[in-house]
Amino acid sequence: MPTPRGARSARRITEERLSEWGLPLDPARQIVAELAANAATHGRISGRCFRLTLYVVKDTLRMEVTDTQGHLMPHLAPPEDDSESGRGLLIVEALADRWGASVGARPRKTVWAELKVDLPEPGSPCFGCTGDYLLKATREKDPTKPHPSSRPQEPRHP
Repeated sequence: MPTPRGARSARRITEERLSEWGLPLDPARQIVAELAANAATHGRISGRCFRLTLYVVKDTLRMEVTDTQGHLMPHLAPPEDDSESGRGLLIVEALADRWGASVGARPRKTVWAELKVDLPEPGSPCFGCTGDYLLKATREKDPTKPHPSSRPQEPRHP
């Protein structure tokens, strides 16, 4: 059974980074929470992680969650009226300026969302900021720490 621990950690890391970078927390933390919950629920393979990447290019905050279920691409579908789940991507669709998914190196996929943000001032903590975090979706390791082999990526254009 998947655990929401990694998803909670992704939301907390997002809050910390956005605060450090001087960017508004909402709606970014809700978007990350939904993307990470989907990765922990639908994109999880036992013993595998999902990756959270946050970066700003020009006036756009990009949030990416990468998991190891590349063959399971996300799609918008209305949930059943009495269903307790199935609304995550509808929330992302409503809050994000843009969102999508792409297949990566086998077996990965990345689900991403973008938000327009106020431009950071040169020299501010967020000017050219990037963050890359590998989060374990199980309780085996501390999901709050970056994976030793993960390296922050340079900001890239979507």
